[in-house]
Amino acid sequence: MPRVEANGIELEMDERGEGPPLVLIMGIGAQMTLWPEGLLDALADRGLRVIRFDNRDIGLSTWFDHHPPPPVGPAVARALLGRPARAPYSLWDMADDTAGLLDALDLPHAHIFGVSMGGMVAQCLAIRHPDRLRSLISMMSTTGQRRVSLGRPTALAALFGKRPRTRDEVIDTFLTFSRVVSGSAYPPDEVEVRKRAGELFDRAHHPAGFARHMAAILATGDRTAGLRGVSTPSLVLHGDEDPLVPLAGGKATAAAIPGSTFSVLPGLGHHLPEGVWPEVADRVAAHVRATDPG
Repeated sequence: MPRVEANGIELEMDERGEGPPLVLIMGIGAQMTLWPEGLLDALADRGLRVIRFDNRDIGLSTWFDHHPPPPVGPAVARALLGRPARAPYSLWDMADDTAGLLDALDLPHAHIFGVSMGGMVAQCLAIRHPDRLRSLISMMSTTGQRRVSLGRPTALAALFGKRPRTRDEVIDTFLTFSRVVSGSAYPPDEVEVRKRAGELFDRAHHPAGFARHMAAILATGDRTAGLRGVSTPSLVLHGDEDPLVPLAGGKATAAAIPGSTFSVLPGLGHHLPEGVWPEVADRVAAHVRATDPG
């Protein structure tokens, strides 16, 4: 996988397929390899140049270990009390990373598809760098407004629990999280989940990056006002059983972006299971074709 210089750091990335460029942005503390291979192939098979990358501070991209990881619990508590969050970087910086990736690939603009925190980064990109997007796809994400962004206590506990250290702990934690956030129509394949978790650990285990990602989310805050000025053609996808980022977050995102399309995926939680790949690929490809007919 190649590494490129972007926004003063290095980003690990890869790509497949030919056609209009579609840049994928993954969620909090998640490596780019968490994008399912089957979904990537489905998007490429639908005529898209699919580009994914490790966000800063995770995977094989530049880590920010010169900044100590902030304690997640106290940071979340401060945010709930309306106090400013402290963070070494924000989602705006991560949006600048994506713009830098486009520069490195000699792409003046691209379709941008972000999930969870990646959707938040994609929204920041649409606000700050509107000329770099052909279209926006924000999935299982939110505006950052607290009232619509807080998930169920069980899901939040699974996300913010003690960070695993060993390979076995990572596998067990990943499996527990998958059980909690999966929707009823798509129960987790526990054999595959364990396999994937082990591969992620072996590739690059970096829990400090998760903590700094969380701080970045909290420091960035509510994007609603900025989203109201977005003119980029936008598709908002959300599962109706998402326990981590509630459906209200997707609805608020769509309501904030003028002219956006909101599409609900029945029985889907906060995950990308095999059963939903064809539908997601179809909706994303149709959105790209509608906004990029050439």
